[in-house]
Parts: sequence; structure tokens; C-alpha cells
Amino acid sequence: MYFASDNSGPVHPAVMTAMSAANQGYAMAYGDDPQMDEVRARLRDIFEAPEAAIYLDTTGTAANSLALATLSNPWQTVFCSPVAHIHEDECNAPEFFTGGAKLTLVPGGDKMTGEALRGMIAAEETRGVHGPQRGPVSITQVTERGSVYSLEELRSLTDVAKEYDLPVHLDGARFANALVTLGCSPAEMTWKSGVDALSFGGTKNGLMGAEAVIFFDPGKAWEFELRRKRAAQLVSKHRYLSAQMIGYLTDDLWLTSARAANANCARLAAGLRTAGTEFLHEPDANMIFAALPRRVHQRLRDAGAVYHLWDGTLEGDPDGMLAMRLVCDWSITDALIDQFLGQLD
Repeated sequence: MYFASDNSGPVHPAVMTAMSAANQGYAMAYGDDPQMDEVRARLRDIFEAPEAAIYLDTTGTAANSLALATLSNPWQTVFCSPVAHIHEDECNAPEFFTGGAKLTLVPGGDKMTGEALRGMIAAEETRGVHGPQRGPVSITQVTERGSVYSLEELRSLTDVAKEYDLPVHLDGARFANALVTLGCSPAEMTWKSGVDALSFGGTKNGLMGAEAVIFFDPGKAWEFELRRKRAAQLVSKHRYLSAQMIGYLTDDLWLTSARAANANCARLAAGLRTAGTEFLHEPDANMIFAALPRRVHQRLRDAGAVYHLWDGTLEGDPDGMLAMRLVCDWSITDALIDQFLGQLD
């Protein structure tokens, strides 16, 4: 009963097979492998973006930070949600890789609004040389609280960014999960909605460790290449990153895995609702934030359930309510979900 993180699940067997197939003979290093040519062709086709510049690295932190560094200058600020991964979970990596660009938090919840974003953008560049200059807008899709922006909500943000001639970055660590929820095309959720650069996640959805960075305008390509090398993210035996992405894209595995993860979450959420569980956020994709009495948490832990408490500890009033985060990946079974639900009152 493992619901701690979709980072913790197994690599999909099809991805392992693709890596094994790549493990034959020799191939040019540093991204000059023929497999990477195939990755570029497939992603350009998927995103309806024949000119897109596409790169791979090993972590989501690197993908986000290097993309934002390429879109910004050190004297600028990046606009993001207060709970964005780049703010809460990347140890100031964006600030480090941008050379000092700060983050400006747009007030509100996990979803930014166009009105709040406009207010924060307008408040900058008001102090001349003494204050930060306006920089990129970074949107997280799926958000860190499990919500999914609709296309209209995305466009409300990108429209504001374009009013100020600011680039837009989409943190898509769970891009596939959001796409399945919306039922739209990858192009509609990115460049057709005003997104300039995408961190296209794979590790949370069945890869061993590979993320893509996609620039829909290739004008930033060379700068990104230099930044990736300087950040020690240009992998020598690159074909193994490429092979993971090929396995991910073949036969729409990336979408099949996301559908499975979202369906698992829906099954879990339905069972929690039946048990009268209090939800803190509506679970739009594959994450649940909900509260249970401490005694139920203790019972779940004793039964072997693994997940994160979101506040408090197991010690205290048995009837006290504790929040939790549950994350479903593609591999969890109905039997394990039902076993978890069987521990509830």
C-alpha cells in the first residue's frame, strides 16, 4: 500500500525493454545518438511543433531550473504560485541556475489567477534600477495540490504574461496526468495556450530518470545547450536517456500510464468519499489531499500503508484530524487500493 510518491514506483517494463535494446554496440555520446533523433521527431509530431528545440536531462529540478535560467536574466524575477515546486522543493536551484533571479509569489492557492498575476507583475519595475525586473511566469500543471488548470485558466495567465511581453514556462512534471484529465491535445495545453517552454516529465510516470525540456521557439536552443553542459546535465551515455523517452512515447505508453494513475486515484478517492473523508483539495489527477482521524492513520500505518502526513504526527488525540497526501502511480493495483480502504471506519 504505497502512496507516498509517484517517484517511488517501478520503471515500466516497456521502458526497461527499450533501454536493453539501446544497450547494444556503440553510439555517439552527448546527445548525438540516433535514438535522440527519434525522440525529437516523435515529440515534434506529438506537440505539432516541427521547429521545437528538444533536450533531455536527468531530473525535474534541472529541467525547471535550466529552462527558467534560459528564459530570464539574473536581475529579473520569476512569477509563480506560493506552493510551486520551484519555490518549495528545489532548494533554491532556480535562483542558483539563473544566477540570482528571485521568485515572486503570486498570492492565492495552488492555482494562480490572471487578476492576481497581473497585480504582482504590475508591482515590479516600479523602482527603476533598485528593484527586480519582470521575468518569466512559471505555471505548474498538475499543481502541487493535485489540481489541474483548465485551458481557459491557462490562457488567462498566459494572456497576462503576453501583455507584459514575458515568457511562460510550464512545469509539467505530471504533464501526462493533466492531459488525460483535460482530454485535449499536447499542443492545446502548451504553445496553443501561450506556453513558450515546457518541462515534460517522465520520471513520475514510469521512467527511470529522464525529463525533456521543449522550447517551442528554437531561438533559445543554443543558450540552453550551454547552460545544460555548464550545469553537468549533458549526459555522456545519452542514448540511455533517449531510450527511456522512446519507450515512454511508443504506443502512447506515457498516456496509458497516466490514465492508469488517474484511474487509481479516482478509485481511491471514491472509496474515501464513501467513508466520509474530508478532502482538502479536489483530486483532479493522481494526488489526494484529505484528512482522517489520528486513530485511522495509526491503523493504516500498522497495516503497512506508506504515505505522507501533511501536518502533525501520529502521537496525540486519537480523534484529532490529520491531513495526508496520497499519490497514485500507474503500477498500484486495485487490490492494494481496496486493502487501504478496508482499514477505514
